[in-house]
Amino acid sequence: MKTVVRASELNAAIELAKAAGKKVALVPTMGALHQGHLSLIQVAKKHADFVVVSIFVNPLQFGPSEDFDKYPRTLETDSAQLAEAGVDLLFSPTVDVMYPDASESTKSAGHIGNTFEGAVRPGHFDGMLTVVSRLFDLVQPNVAVFGAKDAQQLHLIKTMATRDYPNLEIIEAPTIREVGGLALSSRNRYLDEAAHEVAQQLSAALRAGAAAVHPGGQTNPKQVIEAATAVLAKAPEAKLDYIALVDQDTFEPLENGFSGRALLLIAARVGETRLIDNTEITF
Repeated sequence: MKTVVRASELNAAIELAKAAGKKVALVPTMGALHQGHLSLIQVAKKHADFVVVSIFVNPLQFGPSEDFDKYPRTLETDSAQLAEAGVDLLFSPTVDVMYPDASESTKSAGHIGNTFEGAVRPGHFDGMLTVVSRLFDLVQPNVAVFGAKDAQQLHLIKTMATRDYPNLEIIEAPTIREVGGLALSSRNRYLDEAAHEVAQQLSAALRAGAAAVHPGGQTNPKQVIEAATAVLAKAPEAKLDYIALVDQDTFEPLENGFSGRALLLIAARVGETRLIDNTEITF
């Protein structure tokens, strides 16, 4: 595996790969890698011949009271994991490389970017789309892989790609979970044993919500949300931000009479650690 930090080095490596007829996949990350990230790489390898992984802790995604300075930076360990996973190129740029023009405008996530996670973390999705767009411009991948756990992020990236990168295929990789159901996240490392047990109630709440759906269109969104909320109410140590049911295609909240694919979303804080998760439901 080759590691590059400058845009010129990245461009040279990508040009060589494409000249050899290789299809290029991009897996953007902020490092602190776990098995969920490594599963994205395996998906990428199935769709391309040359896999690029980026590691960049993007300051634009963090609000003033969030954990940018505390976010784990484990580049040496991450690099070893990526090499073992068969990654071809690691791109680990500095802020100056990613944002060489201080006057460069950020992307707008629009209305959906101000709901749910965007309401709790103002500006987060503008910053996320800005860095993802910059990576797309630098790497020029044929495919890019993102995890389903970050459902709102994935929706916004797909929307941007359809509009601005029509030749780029966005691939959704499934959420990887622990045996107890907790979705893997870089922030899970902040959970002690007691907090970890509480955190498992997020996925339990999602399962309860999904179980409340009955075939034949006899279930309304309120029933699903109530079933999920009832489970989390038994774990008061988890401070709920929201439980919501949205149309998977539009990310708009559901109304009675909906039929089709939906996402049940949940976000809660366990101690100082904020966690999100979701599950797909068909009405």
